Amino acid sequence: MEKYTTYNEQAWDFEVGRGNMWTDGCTAEQILEARKGNLMMSLSPFKQVPHSWIAETKGKEVLCLACGGGQQGILLASYGAKVTVFDISSEQLKQDATIAKREGLTIAIEHGDMSDLSRFSDQRFDLIFNPTSTCFIDDVQKVYHQCNRILKDGGTLLTSATNPALYMFDEKAAVRGKMKVKYTIPFSDLKSLSEKELLKRLKKHDTIEFSHTINDLVGGLCKQGFSIIDLYTDTSGCLMMDSFVHDCYMAIRAKKGSKGSC
Repeated sequence: MEKYTTYNEQAWDFEVGRGNMWTDGCTAEQILEARKGNLMMSLSPFKQVPHSWIAETKGKEVLCLACGGGQQGILLASYGAKVTVFDISSEQLKQDATIAKREGLTIAIEHGDMSDLSRFSDQRFDLIFNPTSTCFIDDVQKVYHQCNRILKDGGTLLTSATNPALYMFDEKAAVRGKMKVKYTIPFSDLKSLSEKELLKRLKKHDTIEFSHTINDLVGGLCKQGFSIIDLYTDTSGCLMMDSFVHDCYMAIRAKKGSKGSC
């Protein structure tokens, strides 16, 4: 089997062709509001980011990590940030390039796997904006470690994590309106599924995902030198799922600080 990130790259390229809502760019209204100083953007799937989390980004170096699709990067650039958009999907990045050209924005485009940020120098960025995407990598602490390295002292990481509990349930049963616990946590498409189930996902252009643990998702930030200074939760958008798991996503604001602080 090829490296799983190759499949995820192909899956997100495919989603752009389908017009997936996370790949179709931001609206003209959002861009106009951003230029006026009002950022209407999401970190977790649905709730808007508190303005206080992103208010100080004008003129600052911002890395939009795993953030292609012509959405958050475009809005932050419209607001006045110096934006670098990094994503594994070349089709997603084309969305950013197209909209940036249309709007007269300057954005640096970087294609790559979020597990490898070695191209960026130490203490380069003031802020890293990472919408829900750590579920697509197998080692979340590796990413946290690299984010800490490339952030300036006192810099901020905004990241969104999927509640591991979502991966316990049988997807087929959920489609039929039933919630059935099927998998143990931590979940991995590569280990938790049968070979037949995995091949079926790949043929459907589904992403390969990992649940991680709360210990890694939250405690891992502290271990890698961040202090968690704020957090809010979000729903899944599926009434059936939300009735079982209220806090489906966690949006976390973490500041680069002394190692081991939280």
